[in-house]
Amino acid sequence: MQRSPALITRAALRLVNAGVLVVNAGSRVRPLIPYVDLQGEPGLDITRNDALRRDVVERVVDNGLVLGENLGRSFRALIIGESIPAGTTTAMAFLVAMGYDAWHKMSSASPTNPRELKISVVKRALERAGVSKALDDPILAVSKVGDPVIPAMASIAIGAARAESHVILAGGTQMGAVLAFIKAFDKSALSRLAIATTRWLINDKSADLIGLVKEVYPIPVVSSNLNFDDMPYEGLRAFEEGFVKEGVGAGGSLVAASIMGFDLGRVKMAILRDYEELLKTLRVQGM
Repeated sequence: MQRSPALITRAALRLVNAGVLVVNAGSRVRPLIPYVDLQGEPGLDITRNDALRRDVVERVVDNGLVLGENLGRSFRALIIGESIPAGTTTAMAFLVAMGYDAWHKMSSASPTNPRELKISVVKRALERAGVSKALDDPILAVSKVGDPVIPAMASIAIGAARAESHVILAGGTQMGAVLAFIKAFDKSALSRLAIATTRWLINDKSADLIGLVKEVYPIPVVSSNLNFDDMPYEGLRAFEEGFVKEGVGAGGSLVAASIMGFDLGRVKMAILRDYEELLKTLRVQGM
């Protein structure tokens, strides 16, 4: 938690007084807070099994479209973020299955990107699934080698776009997979999309979000220049060393704060305040 981008998201959203809606796409452990359930299921090990049954993916998409349309009628803009383990690996597998060159473009939450491991996993998964040529069905590609977050984010975004809301996909290279799903499922939604991320992700030399987006479909990509070099805590300075980089909608929340007129200095103070509150809580709990 001391290195979680959730700290950044929480502080930025509190500044702009934005509402938050938690959506469960298929978590094995159910949230202990109010949430909307898309009736998904946890994705399986794609080297051994299909990720999800097709009917589960279709159910997630149907529910996501309804949710997105309802949110889109209520709000002029939505920021959609995600949090999923191993998401860059399943995103790579989905993109390659759909015919995109994602082999050396995916990022990592670690300072050293285990690209060769990811590539090995994806090759094994595609061979197991019998995917030898590009698929044109995004639901099939997800069911074979993807994860539940891809269709969940994509369908919510499509639904919101159909209701004439603007959508920011908040995240890193996984957003390339979400973008590819949207392009294949409903290309008309693309005109209302943008991607927002952090400078840590953009500066990751082991990945290439910009190149990936250009290959899939060139929508706007923006990033925040938040820098933690001068932060007084190692847990925050670790972001500058390549840890975490993005997640839980951090980049999108930072961009939203900037749009609403909050400069980075004020955002950093809010993050620092929340971080110190967290440390106090951990001390009280003896952690």
